[in-house]
Amino acid sequence: MSSRKGLSNSEEVPPIDLHGLVRELFPINRSLTGAGVRETLAILARHIQLEVREVPSGTAVLDWHVPLEWNIRGATIRALDGRCLVDFADNNLHVVGYSKPIHEEVSRAELAQHVHTLPDQPELIPYRTGYFADDWGFCMPDNLWRTMQDESYRVDIDSDLSPGSLTYGELFLPGELSDEVLITAHVCHPSLANDNLSGIAVAVALAMRQAQRRRQLGCRFLFIPATIGAITWLAHNESQLGKIRHGLVLTCIGDAGPFHYKLSRSGAPIDNAVAHILRHSGQPYEIVPFSPYGYDERQFCSPGFNLPVGCLMRSVHGTFPEYHTSADNVDFVKPQALNQSYALVAELLDLLDGNRMYARTDGRGEPQLGRRGLYRAIAGQKEAGGANQMDLLWLLNLADGRHSLLDIAERADIPFSRVQAAVRLAKDADLIREEHSP
Repeated sequence: MSSRKGLSNSEEVPPIDLHGLVRELFPINRSLTGAGVRETLAILARHIQLEVREVPSGTAVLDWHVPLEWNIRGATIRALDGRCLVDFADNNLHVVGYSKPIHEEVSRAELAQHVHTLPDQPELIPYRTGYFADDWGFCMPDNLWRTMQDESYRVDIDSDLSPGSLTYGELFLPGELSDEVLITAHVCHPSLANDNLSGIAVAVALAMRQAQRRRQLGCRFLFIPATIGAITWLAHNESQLGKIRHGLVLTCIGDAGPFHYKLSRSGAPIDNAVAHILRHSGQPYEIVPFSPYGYDERQFCSPGFNLPVGCLMRSVHGTFPEYHTSADNVDFVKPQALNQSYALVAELLDLLDGNRMYARTDGRGEPQLGRRGLYRAIAGQKEAGGANQMDLLWLLNLADGRHSLLDIAERADIPFSRVQAAVRLAKDADLIREEHSP
Protein backbone atom coordinates (compact mmCIF):
# COMPACT_ATOMS: atom_id res chain seq x y z
CA MET A 1 0.00 0.00 0.00
CA SER A 2 1.34 3.41 -0.94
CA SER A 3 0.62 7.09 -0.45
CA ARG A 4 2.28 10.39 -1.11
CA LYS A 5 1.31 13.63 0.57
CA GLY A 6 0.81 17.12 -0.68
CA LEU A 7 1.03 16.68 -4.44
CA SER A 8 -2.58 16.62 -5.63
CA ASN A 9 -4.76 19.51 -6.66
CA SER A 10 -7.36 20.74 -4.20
CA GLU A 11 -10.32 18.40 -4.23
CA GLU A 12 -13.13 19.37 -6.57
CA VAL A 13 -16.60 19.71 -5.06
CA PRO A 14 -19.23 17.46 -6.71
CA PRO A 15 -22.19 19.17 -8.39
CA ILE A 16 -24.75 17.31 -6.23
CA ASP A 17 -25.02 16.03 -2.68
CA LEU A 18 -23.67 12.53 -3.21
CA HIS A 19 -24.68 11.21 0.19
CA GLY A 20 -28.11 12.74 -0.27
CA LEU A 21 -28.57 10.81 -3.53
CA VAL A 22 -27.48 7.60 -1.78
CA ARG A 23 -30.07 8.21 0.94
CA GLU A 24 -32.79 8.84 -1.64
CA LEU A 25 -32.05 5.65 -3.57
CA PHE A 26 -31.43 3.41 -0.56
CA PRO A 27 -35.03 2.27 0.20
CA ILE A 28 -35.73 1.11 -3.37
CA ASN A 29 -35.80 -2.63 -4.02
CA ARG A 30 -33.57 -3.28 -7.02
CA SER A 31 -32.78 -6.54 -8.77
CA LEU A 32 -31.66 -7.67 -12.24
CA THR A 33 -34.98 -6.46 -13.61
CA GLY A 34 -38.20 -4.89 -12.50
CA ALA A 35 -39.85 -1.77 -11.18
CA GLY A 36 -37.06 -0.94 -8.73
CA VAL A 37 -34.49 -0.54 -11.49
CA ARG A 38 -36.87 1.70 -13.45
CA GLU A 39 -37.60 3.82 -10.37
CA THR A 40 -33.87 4.19 -9.73
CA LEU A 41 -33.15 5.23 -13.31
CA ALA A 42 -36.04 7.71 -13.23
CA ILE A 43 -34.40 9.44 -10.25
CA LEU A 44 -31.05 9.54 -12.04
CA ALA A 45 -32.76 11.03 -15.09
CA ARG A 46 -33.65 14.11 -13.02
CA HIS A 47 -29.94 14.94 -12.97
CA ILE A 48 -28.67 13.72 -16.35
CA GLN A 49 -30.19 13.13 -19.77
CA LEU A 50 -30.34 9.39 -19.36
CA GLU A 51 -31.64 7.16 -22.14
CA VAL A 52 -33.50 4.22 -20.62
CA ARG A 53 -33.37 1.06 -22.71
CA GLU A 54 -35.54 -2.06 -22.41
CA VAL A 55 -34.43 -5.45 -23.74
CA PRO A 56 -37.23 -8.07 -23.83
CA SER A 57 -37.05 -11.23 -21.75
CA GLY A 58 -35.75 -14.17 -23.75
CA THR A 59 -33.51 -12.04 -26.00
CA ALA A 60 -30.34 -13.97 -26.84
CA VAL A 61 -27.23 -12.07 -25.66
CA LEU A 62 -23.95 -13.88 -26.34
CA ASP A 63 -24.17 -17.20 -24.42
CA TRP A 64 -27.04 -15.95 -22.25
CA HIS A 65 -30.69 -14.97 -22.50
CA VAL A 66 -32.36 -11.98 -20.85
CA PRO A 67 -34.23 -13.44 -17.85
CA LEU A 68 -37.85 -13.10 -16.89
CA GLU A 69 -38.73 -9.88 -15.10
CA TRP A 70 -39.11 -10.12 -11.33
CA ASN A 71 -41.30 -7.88 -9.23
CA ILE A 72 -42.29 -8.14 -5.58
CA ARG A 73 -44.94 -6.29 -3.64
CA GLY A 74 -44.56 -7.78 -0.17
CA ALA A 75 -43.52 -10.78 1.88
CA THR A 76 -43.93 -11.96 5.48
CA ILE A 77 -43.33 -14.85 7.82
CA ARG A 78 -46.00 -15.05 10.51
CA ALA A 79 -46.61 -17.23 13.52
CA LEU A 80 -49.85 -19.15 13.31
CA ASP A 81 -51.35 -16.78 15.90
CA GLY A 82 -50.90 -13.95 13.36
CA ARG A 83 -47.78 -12.29 14.79
CA CYS A 84 -45.55 -10.93 12.01
CA LEU A 85 -41.96 -12.04 12.57
CA VAL A 86 -40.31 -11.07 9.28
CA ASP A 87 -41.60 -8.36 6.95
CA PHE A 88 -40.15 -7.34 3.58
CA ALA A 89 -41.57 -3.86 4.22
CA ASP A 90 -39.07 -3.42 7.07
CA ASN A 91 -36.00 -4.33 5.01
CA ASN A 92 -35.90 -5.45 1.39
CA LEU A 93 -32.94 -7.73 2.11
CA HIS A 94 -35.38 -10.04 3.92
CA VAL A 95 -36.36 -11.79 0.66
CA VAL A 96 -33.96 -13.70 -1.57
CA GLY A 97 -33.83 -11.92 -4.91
CA TYR A 98 -35.95 -13.54 -7.61
CA SER A 99 -37.98 -15.58 -5.09
CA LYS A 100 -41.01 -17.14 -6.71
CA PRO A 101 -44.40 -16.55 -5.06
CA ILE A 102 -45.56 -18.72 -2.18
CA HIS A 103 -48.60 -18.62 0.11
CA GLU A 104 -48.43 -21.63 2.41
CA GLU A 105 -48.22 -22.93 5.93
CA VAL A 106 -44.89 -24.75 6.25
CA SER A 107 -43.11 -26.64 9.00
CA ARG A 108 -40.09 -25.12 10.67
CA ALA A 109 -37.97 -27.91 9.20
CA GLU A 110 -39.11 -27.02 5.69
CA LEU A 111 -38.72 -23.29 6.34
CA ALA A 112 -35.15 -23.92 7.51
CA GLN A 113 -34.30 -25.07 3.97
CA HIS A 114 -35.23 -21.57 2.75
CA VAL A 115 -33.75 -19.36 5.50
CA HIS A 116 -30.37 -17.62 5.23
CA THR A 117 -28.57 -16.16 8.24
CA LEU A 118 -25.05 -15.15 9.28
CA PRO A 119 -24.15 -17.07 12.45
CA ASP A 120 -20.86 -15.16 12.71
CA GLN A 121 -22.75 -11.83 12.44
CA PRO A 122 -25.95 -12.78 14.25
CA GLU A 123 -27.52 -9.32 14.28
CA LEU A 124 -27.23 -8.72 10.53
CA ILE A 125 -29.41 -9.65 7.57
CA PRO A 126 -27.50 -11.21 4.66
CA TYR A 127 -28.09 -10.32 1.01
CA ARG A 128 -28.83 -13.36 -1.15
CA THR A 129 -30.15 -13.90 -4.67
CA GLY A 130 -31.44 -16.88 -6.63
CA TYR A 131 -31.71 -15.49 -10.13
CA PHE A 132 -31.94 -18.86 -11.87
CA ALA A 133 -32.88 -21.11 -8.93
CA ASP A 134 -36.68 -21.30 -9.40
CA ASP A 135 -36.99 -21.20 -5.62
CA TRP A 136 -37.88 -18.89 -2.76
CA GLY A 137 -36.16 -17.79 0.41
CA PHE A 138 -35.89 -15.40 3.33
CA CYS A 139 -32.91 -13.69 4.96
CA MET A 140 -32.94 -12.67 8.60
CA PRO A 141 -30.66 -12.10 11.60
CA ASP A 142 -29.45 -15.37 13.09
CA ASN A 143 -30.55 -14.10 16.51
CA LEU A 144 -34.14 -13.90 15.26
CA TRP A 145 -34.09 -17.29 13.58
CA ARG A 146 -32.93 -18.95 16.80
CA THR A 147 -36.00 -17.59 18.62
CA MET A 148 -38.36 -19.07 16.00
CA GLN A 149 -39.04 -22.53 17.47
CA ASP A 150 -42.72 -23.06 16.56
CA GLU A 151 -43.59 -26.21 14.66
CA SER A 152 -45.14 -24.30 11.71
CA TYR A 153 -45.30 -20.83 10.18
CA ARG A 154 -47.34 -18.96 7.60
CA VAL A 155 -45.15 -17.89 4.65
CA ASP A 156 -46.28 -15.38 2.02
CA ILE A 157 -44.28 -13.90 -0.87
CA ASP A 158 -46.33 -11.72 -3.21
CA SER A 159 -44.08 -11.73 -6.27
CA ASP A 160 -44.16 -12.67 -9.91
CA LEU A 161 -41.74 -13.83 -12.58
CA SER A 162 -43.11 -13.08 -16.02
CA PRO A 163 -42.06 -11.93 -19.49
CA GLY A 164 -40.93 -8.34 -19.33
CA SER A 165 -37.56 -6.79 -19.97
CA LEU A 166 -34.12 -5.94 -18.67
CA THR A 167 -33.77 -2.20 -18.10
CA TYR A 168 -30.59 -0.12 -18.16
CA GLY A 169 -29.62 3.52 -18.50
CA GLU A 170 -27.08 5.05 -20.86
CA LEU A 171 -25.73 8.54 -21.43
CA PHE A 172 -23.26 9.39 -24.20
CA LEU A 173 -21.52 12.75 -24.29
CA PRO A 174 -19.69 13.09 -27.63
CA GLY A 175 -16.22 14.57 -27.80
CA GLU A 176 -14.12 16.15 -30.51
CA LEU A 177 -12.71 12.71 -31.31
CA SER A 178 -14.60 9.49 -31.94
CA ASP A 179 -12.76 7.73 -29.08
CA GLU A 180 -14.56 7.26 -25.76
CA VAL A 181 -14.14 6.82 -22.03
CA LEU A 182 -16.57 4.29 -20.53
CA ILE A 183 -17.77 4.68 -16.92
CA THR A 184 -20.12 2.02 -15.50
CA ALA A 185 -21.95 1.27 -12.25
CA HIS A 186 -24.30 -1.60 -11.43
CA VAL A 187 -27.92 -0.97 -10.48
CA CYS A 188 -29.12 -4.44 -9.48
CA HIS A 189 -28.68 -4.47 -5.69
CA PRO A 190 -31.43 -3.51 -3.22
CA SER A 191 -30.63 -1.55 -0.06
CA LEU A 192 -26.84 -1.77 -0.14
CA ALA A 193 -25.27 1.66 0.07
CA ASN A 194 -21.60 1.01 -0.67
CA ASP A 195 -21.89 -1.99 -2.96
CA ASN A 196 -24.23 -0.38 -5.45
CA LEU A 197 -25.28 3.16 -4.59
CA SER A 198 -21.85 4.73 -4.04
CA GLY A 199 -20.82 3.95 -7.62
CA ILE A 200 -24.16 5.13 -8.99
CA ALA A 201 -24.02 8.46 -7.14
CA VAL A 202 -20.43 9.22 -8.15
CA ALA A 203 -21.10 8.26 -11.78
CA VAL A 204 -24.10 10.60 -11.91
CA ALA A 205 -22.05 13.49 -10.54
CA LEU A 206 -19.27 12.80 -13.04
CA ALA A 207 -21.77 12.74 -15.89
CA MET A 208 -23.14 16.11 -14.77
CA ARG A 209 -19.58 17.48 -14.64
CA GLN A 210 -18.54 16.17 -18.02
CA ALA A 211 -21.72 17.45 -19.67
CA GLN A 212 -20.61 21.00 -18.82
CA ARG A 213 -17.09 20.65 -20.25
CA ARG A 214 -15.50 20.73 -23.64
CA ARG A 215 -14.26 17.21 -24.28
CA GLN A 216 -11.66 15.74 -26.57
CA LEU A 217 -12.84 12.20 -25.76
CA GLY A 218 -16.46 11.19 -25.67
CA CYS A 219 -17.81 9.97 -22.32
CA ARG A 220 -20.24 7.07 -22.06
CA PHE A 221 -21.96 6.32 -18.76
CA LEU A 222 -23.75 3.01 -18.19
CA PHE A 223 -26.06 2.14 -15.30
CA ILE A 224 -26.61 -1.58 -15.79
CA PRO A 225 -27.55 -4.74 -13.91
CA ALA A 226 -24.35 -6.63 -13.09
CA THR A 227 -23.17 -9.41 -15.42
CA ILE A 228 -26.29 -9.84 -17.56
CA GLY A 229 -26.55 -6.08 -18.09
CA ALA A 230 -22.94 -5.80 -19.25
CA ILE A 231 -23.33 -8.89 -21.44
CA THR A 232 -26.49 -7.43 -22.96
CA TRP A 233 -24.84 -4.09 -23.67
CA LEU A 234 -21.80 -5.76 -25.22
CA ALA A 235 -23.97 -7.96 -27.42
CA HIS A 236 -25.89 -4.95 -28.71
CA ASN A 237 -22.87 -2.70 -29.29
CA GLU A 238 -20.19 -4.93 -30.78
CA SER A 239 -19.70 -2.70 -33.80
CA GLN A 240 -18.93 0.31 -31.58
CA LEU A 241 -16.54 -1.26 -29.08
CA GLY A 242 -13.42 -0.24 -30.96
CA LYS A 243 -14.06 3.37 -29.93
CA ILE A 244 -13.54 2.65 -26.22
CA ARG A 245 -10.03 3.79 -25.33
CA HIS A 246 -10.41 3.75 -21.55
CA GLY A 247 -12.97 2.26 -19.18
CA LEU A 248 -13.64 2.21 -15.44
CA VAL A 249 -16.09 0.26 -13.29
CA LEU A 250 -17.07 2.10 -10.10
CA THR A 251 -18.13 0.11 -7.04
CA CYS A 252 -17.72 0.18 -3.26
CA ILE A 253 -16.29 3.71 -3.35
CA GLY A 254 -18.22 5.28 -0.47
CA ASP A 255 -16.67 3.69 2.62
CA ALA A 256 -13.70 5.05 4.54
CA GLY A 257 -11.26 2.37 3.37
CA PRO A 258 -8.18 3.03 1.20
CA PHE A 259 -8.50 3.13 -2.57
CA HIS A 260 -7.98 -0.08 -4.53
CA TYR A 261 -7.59 -0.24 -8.29
CA LYS A 262 -7.97 -3.53 -10.11
CA LEU A 263 -5.89 -3.61 -13.28
CA SER A 264 -7.35 -4.29 -16.70
CA ARG A 265 -6.75 -7.68 -18.29
CA SER A 266 -4.52 -6.29 -21.02
CA GLY A 267 -2.39 -3.76 -19.14
CA ALA A 268 -4.20 -0.87 -20.81
CA PRO A 269 -3.13 2.80 -20.63
CA ILE A 270 -5.84 3.50 -18.06
CA ASP A 271 -3.87 1.37 -15.60
CA ASN A 272 -0.94 3.79 -15.78
CA ALA A 273 -3.27 6.78 -15.61
CA VAL A 274 -5.08 5.60 -12.48
CA ALA A 275 -1.80 4.57 -10.83
CA HIS A 276 -0.42 8.06 -11.51
CA ILE A 277 -3.46 9.80 -10.03
CA LEU A 278 -3.40 7.57 -6.96
CA ARG A 279 0.31 7.99 -6.42
CA HIS A 280 -0.05 11.78 -6.31
CA SER A 281 -3.41 11.87 -4.52
CA GLY A 282 -2.15 11.94 -0.93
CA GLN A 283 -4.52 9.02 -0.22
CA PRO A 284 -3.52 5.46 0.76
CA TYR A 285 -4.06 3.02 -2.07
CA GLU A 286 -3.22 -0.39 -3.47
CA ILE A 287 -3.03 -1.71 -7.03
CA VAL A 288 -4.43 -5.24 -7.38
CA PRO A 289 -3.99 -7.60 -10.33
CA PHE A 290 -6.71 -8.51 -12.77
CA SER A 291 -8.71 -11.65 -12.08
CA PRO A 292 -11.78 -13.06 -13.85
CA TYR A 293 -13.84 -12.63 -10.66
CA GLY A 294 -15.43 -9.42 -9.47
CA TYR A 295 -17.68 -6.88 -11.15
CA ASP A 296 -18.33 -6.03 -14.78
CA GLU A 297 -14.67 -5.44 -15.60
CA ARG A 298 -14.55 -9.22 -16.08
CA GLN A 299 -17.24 -8.94 -18.79
CA PHE A 300 -15.65 -6.00 -20.58
CA CYS A 301 -12.24 -7.69 -20.39
CA SER A 302 -13.51 -11.11 -21.45
CA PRO A 303 -12.07 -12.94 -24.49
CA GLY A 304 -13.30 -11.58 -27.77
CA PHE A 305 -13.65 -8.08 -26.30
CA ASN A 306 -10.64 -7.48 -24.02
CA LEU A 307 -11.60 -3.84 -23.56
CA PRO A 308 -9.27 -1.47 -21.65
CA VAL A 309 -11.37 -1.45 -18.47
CA GLY A 310 -10.27 -1.45 -14.82
CA CYS A 311 -12.21 -1.27 -11.57
CA LEU A 312 -11.94 1.40 -8.86
CA MET A 313 -12.95 0.58 -5.30
CA ARG A 314 -12.18 1.70 -1.80
CA SER A 315 -12.62 -1.43 0.33
CA VAL A 316 -12.59 -4.49 -1.92
CA HIS A 317 -15.82 -6.46 -2.29
CA GLY A 318 -15.97 -9.46 0.01
CA THR A 319 -13.23 -8.19 2.33
CA PHE A 320 -15.16 -5.89 4.68
CA PRO A 321 -17.64 -7.24 7.25
CA GLU A 322 -20.50 -5.02 6.05
CA TYR A 323 -20.33 -6.46 2.51
CA HIS A 324 -23.65 -7.92 1.33
CA THR A 325 -25.31 -7.41 4.72
CA SER A 326 -27.75 -4.98 6.27
CA ALA A 327 -24.73 -3.18 7.78
CA ASP A 328 -23.96 -1.78 4.31
CA ASN A 329 -26.32 1.08 5.02
CA VAL A 330 -26.30 4.84 4.57
CA ASP A 331 -24.27 5.31 7.75
CA PHE A 332 -21.52 3.02 6.47
CA VAL A 333 -21.09 5.29 3.45
CA LYS A 334 -19.29 8.52 4.35
CA PRO A 335 -19.90 11.88 2.62
CA GLN A 336 -16.18 12.72 2.69
CA ALA A 337 -15.27 9.37 1.12
CA LEU A 338 -17.82 9.84 -1.65
CA ASN A 339 -16.49 13.33 -2.36
CA GLN A 340 -12.89 12.08 -2.41
CA SER A 341 -13.83 9.33 -4.85
CA TYR A 342 -15.60 11.81 -7.09
CA ALA A 343 -12.63 14.21 -7.05
CA LEU A 344 -10.17 11.42 -7.85
CA VAL A 345 -12.13 10.17 -10.87
CA ALA A 346 -12.76 13.74 -12.04
CA GLU A 347 -9.00 14.29 -12.03
CA LEU A 348 -8.57 11.01 -13.91
CA LEU A 349 -11.03 12.10 -16.60
CA ASP A 350 -9.12 15.36 -17.02
CA LEU A 351 -5.89 13.41 -17.39
CA LEU A 352 -7.33 11.02 -19.98
CA ASP A 353 -8.81 13.91 -21.93
CA GLY A 354 -5.67 16.04 -21.73
CA ASN A 355 -3.03 13.38 -22.31
CA ARG A 356 -1.64 14.49 -25.66
CA MET A 357 1.69 14.48 -27.42
CA TYR A 358 3.71 17.57 -28.27
CA ALA A 359 6.86 18.25 -30.24
CA ARG A 360 9.28 21.16 -30.09
CA THR A 361 8.85 23.68 -32.84
CA ASP A 362 12.66 23.73 -32.97
CA GLY A 363 14.04 20.71 -31.19
CA ARG A 364 17.71 21.51 -31.49
CA GLY A 365 19.17 22.23 -28.08
CA GLU A 366 17.63 23.78 -25.03
CA PRO A 367 15.70 26.99 -25.75
CA GLN A 368 16.58 30.20 -24.00
CA LEU A 369 13.88 30.74 -21.39
CA GLY A 370 14.90 34.19 -20.14
CA ARG A 371 14.38 36.17 -23.31
CA ARG A 372 10.94 34.62 -23.69
CA GLY A 373 9.90 35.79 -20.24
CA LEU A 374 9.38 32.24 -19.00
CA TYR A 375 11.19 32.75 -15.71
CA ARG A 376 8.79 35.59 -14.89
CA ALA A 377 5.83 33.45 -16.01
CA ILE A 378 6.96 30.61 -13.76
CA ALA A 379 7.33 32.95 -10.81
CA GLY A 380 3.89 34.39 -11.51
CA GLN A 381 2.15 31.06 -11.17
CA LYS A 382 4.19 29.77 -8.23
CA GLU A 383 1.50 30.62 -5.69
CA ALA A 384 -1.14 28.95 -7.84
CA GLY A 385 0.69 25.63 -7.76
CA GLY A 386 1.73 25.80 -11.40
CA ALA A 387 4.83 24.56 -13.18
CA ASN A 388 8.34 25.21 -11.96
CA GLN A 389 11.54 25.45 -13.98
CA MET A 390 12.30 21.73 -13.81
CA ASP A 391 8.77 20.88 -14.99
CA LEU A 392 9.29 23.09 -18.01
CA LEU A 393 12.72 21.63 -18.73
CA TRP A 394 11.35 18.08 -18.56
CA LEU A 395 8.59 19.01 -20.98
CA LEU A 396 10.95 20.71 -23.44
CA ASN A 397 13.33 17.75 -23.31
CA LEU A 398 10.71 15.04 -23.86
CA ALA A 399 8.31 16.89 -26.20
CA ASP A 400 9.50 14.93 -29.20
CA GLY A 401 6.25 13.52 -30.59
CA ARG A 402 6.92 10.17 -28.95
CA HIS A 403 6.27 10.89 -25.26
CA SER A 404 2.77 11.65 -24.00
CA LEU A 405 2.23 14.17 -21.23
CA LEU A 406 1.60 11.26 -18.85
CA ASP A 407 4.93 9.74 -19.90
CA ILE A 408 6.60 13.06 -19.08
CA ALA A 409 4.81 13.37 -15.72
CA GLU A 410 5.90 9.85 -14.82
CA ARG A 411 9.50 10.43 -15.90
CA ALA A 412 9.69 13.72 -14.00
CA ASP A 413 7.80 12.22 -11.02
CA ILE A 414 5.36 15.13 -10.81
CA PRO A 415 1.56 15.39 -10.96
CA PHE A 416 0.05 15.51 -14.45
CA SER A 417 -1.47 18.93 -13.72
CA ARG A 418 2.00 20.46 -13.40
CA VAL A 419 3.01 19.13 -16.81
CA GLN A 420 -0.17 20.69 -18.21
CA ALA A 421 0.81 24.01 -16.61
CA ALA A 422 4.21 23.73 -18.29
CA VAL A 423 2.47 23.05 -21.62
CA ARG A 424 0.52 26.29 -21.32
CA LEU A 425 3.72 28.25 -20.75
CA ALA A 426 5.56 26.54 -23.62
CA LYS A 427 2.66 27.01 -26.03
CA ASP A 428 2.37 30.69 -25.17
CA ALA A 429 6.06 31.01 -25.99
CA ASP A 430 5.58 29.10 -29.27
CA LEU A 431 8.07 26.43 -28.19
CA ILE A 432 5.88 23.36 -28.80
CA ARG A 433 3.11 22.22 -31.09
CA GLU A 434 0.53 19.49 -30.55
CA GLU A 435 1.24 16.36 -32.56
CA HIS A 436 -1.52 13.85 -31.85
CA SER A 437 -3.16 11.94 -29.03
CA PRO A 438 -1.25 8.89 -27.74
